[in-house]
Amino acid sequence: MTDFPNPARRGTRTVDCRLSTVDSALRAAPLRVGARDSALSLIQAEGALKHLRESSGLDFQLLPFSSPGDRDQRADLRTAPGDFFTRDLDDALLAGSLDLAIHSAKDLPPEGLRPGLDWFWLPWREEPRDCVVARAGVDLAAEGLRIGVSSARREAWARQRFPGAALLPLRGAIPDRLAKLDRGEYDAILVAAAALHRLNLAERITELIPLADLTPPPGQGVLAVTFRCDDARVRALRGLYLKAVRFVGAGVGAAELCTVAGARELQYADCVIYDALMDASLVEGLSAERIYVGKRAGAHAMSQPEITRLIGERVRRGERVVRLKGGDPGLFGRLAEEVEALAADGLPFRVWPGISALMAATTATGMLLTRRGESKGFRVETPRSQGEETPTVYFMALGALAQVAAAHPPQTPAAIVYDAGGPAQEIVRGSVGELVARAADPRPGLVIVGPAAERAFPALGPLAGRRIWVTGSPSVAEKAREAVLDLGGAPILRPLIRFEAVATYKIRPSKAYTHLVVTSPTAARFLLEQMRSPIQYLPKRLIVTGPATAEALAHLRIDTLVPEGDFSARGLLAALPEDLTGARILRIRSEEAGPALAEALRARGAKVKDLPLYRTVPVAGVEPPPCEAVFLASASAAKAYLALAATLPGPAPDLLCMGEPTARVLRAAGLEPRAVAACQTVDEALLTYARSLL
Repeated sequence: MTDFPNPARRGTRTVDCRLSTVDSALRAAPLRVGARDSALSLIQAEGALKHLRESSGLDFQLLPFSSPGDRDQRADLRTAPGDFFTRDLDDALLAGSLDLAIHSAKDLPPEGLRPGLDWFWLPWREEPRDCVVARAGVDLAAEGLRIGVSSARREAWARQRFPGAALLPLRGAIPDRLAKLDRGEYDAILVAAAALHRLNLAERITELIPLADLTPPPGQGVLAVTFRCDDARVRALRGLYLKAVRFVGAGVGAAELCTVAGARELQYADCVIYDALMDASLVEGLSAERIYVGKRAGAHAMSQPEITRLIGERVRRGERVVRLKGGDPGLFGRLAEEVEALAADGLPFRVWPGISALMAATTATGMLLTRRGESKGFRVETPRSQGEETPTVYFMALGALAQVAAAHPPQTPAAIVYDAGGPAQEIVRGSVGELVARAADPRPGLVIVGPAAERAFPALGPLAGRRIWVTGSPSVAEKAREAVLDLGGAPILRPLIRFEAVATYKIRPSKAYTHLVVTSPTAARFLLEQMRSPIQYLPKRLIVTGPATAEALAHLRIDTLVPEGDFSARGLLAALPEDLTGARILRIRSEEAGPALAEALRARGAKVKDLPLYRTVPVAGVEPPPCEAVFLASASAAKAYLALAATLPGPAPDLLCMGEPTARVLRAAGLEPRAVAACQTVDEALLTYARSLL
């Protein structure tokens, strides 16, 4: 079995060293990017590189390459080899003349890449459907049509859609295919709509084929990156676009025995890969795709290597994957095999423990394994497992470490875990003899003796296990929690601010108002709580400062204006006309926001009702947790943080801000943020911080 690396210390918690070793290499020279030399491929690659430059801050050099699929225009694509369009780029990667290559994801070999290569999907997607493009004047209902097809699935669809038509092989780049169509070689052709969109030829689409009628391959409309497995630079870059896999212990017997953390992860999942659970209701009603991989004696839905491969494939697609395992995944649950495969490929993950059958069968039934004066411990084994090592775990043993040490050879590996599962978790490793010196430590902790004490999960992803203190309100905190986990960090939700109503209003927006201005999700919540008006009397135009606020009010179905990029009041004003004469605006805000926006709207000729519904109040008695970074989503949170900053344990943490107004509060106090999001969203704030660590 592969050992995990022994992690290095940072702060008060053992975590893996960050990727500082690739920092100079990443930024020293442009990364060499290969793409096929067709017009579509180069347009796709240039578009992807524009996004990559903006989101990573790195530079890239695009190099066109030919491919067997471009040189051989006679081969039928329905029977072509899997690497028909990737072979030359693969060769260049393995030879070291390219750092990465950009492909249409559906062009990657279905049998998998050659040894030494890895891949991932980029998050920017295009229209996934196929379409029919007909020659001018052709009636698609006519008999005897000649239809160009390039895959078995399109051929199968065309046989049903055009019975009696002649189905002809279709080859060439998209402009060549269209030229053949226009010359009369075909009456209609089937192509990916994404290709026409990217070439600015969407007007050529005659008919979009519904997804239910013709299911496209998973990668249609998606771009994929391939690279050498051992290239730490591209692995670090990849971390910005993938989400950490969540391993969740589902508990046993009843859905109620799944932890709060596990149930929450299921709600945010894109894909749930689940075992043969005792209570299948855990996965019922989820919006995520559900894939059953359960094993029962003599009946395996999928082999273990297939499950491991599936997890890696889905996370590389950019999906938020939850691997749901019965009981506690660390107890005879093959957790090690699955996480070791991810760790070997540099893919981050987080493990949430679960309630095992051990606890359900003993604690819940009265067959208690420890009773005062009767038993001091117990032993757990399985006759099915290979290996002779049996680690020993001691509870409440720090005051008796000498006694523990005497029961084992002095050089036996051992570890003490302080604050297990908590924000101040610390792991101290050494031999059982060396740990005796910790006997005077007053903190409670568990002592683990045996080879297991030498192992540790690696800290992967851009945040590499960093603890991020999330200080904001619940609506912001929940989004930040998921974003931190996605990037391989450890979120600590400990709010510094809360909100309370300024007064109780009976808000009755009427036809007297033409516009409703709401500048935060919290303002939206207070509006909905106090609104006393039928929806038909709401203003016809909603103006918000960001997508989160728009989402909070989406159910009202009001025509909504969201500024592009800048989600501050300044961005909102820039998105509005200079002349607002005749506009009657109801503006909802917090007390702290002040009347400046309302005054600016009045200066443009609008009549404005400026209504402060709530105020921000510091949370009393907050104990600052040990952390490597603090996430501040508002100026109010920044002010509350400054009041506590001097009491933070350990070295000063990195500060990351969701926008310039928050950063200005810190700078006024002499603190420079490590990262400030240009676009005021939670995801962008965390990504900005992750980019700063590359």
